[in-house]
Amino acid sequence: MSSPLHDASYRAFVDHLTAVRGRAGVTQAELARRLAKPQSYISKIERYERRIDPAEFRAIAMSLGTEPADAFAAVIATLK
Repeated sequence: MSSPLHDASYRAFVDHLTAVRGRAGVTQAELARRLAKPQSYISKIERYERRIDPAEFRAIAMSLGTEPADAFAAVIATLK
């Protein structure tokens, strides 16, 4: 069985948030500051070393100025 961190569906969620961050011109350090976390927190998420839960997904999306439901729907649409 493969690691849940490497599941294609999970990776799609991380990839989406990473792309949103990039389009917004927000660095890992800036996003981490907005979340009151260390930069390594974002780095580990984006390198698939740390799994995020729905509440973290929501917080990250909101910190990037994205509606969490829209971000979630966008990822789901890519998985169909």
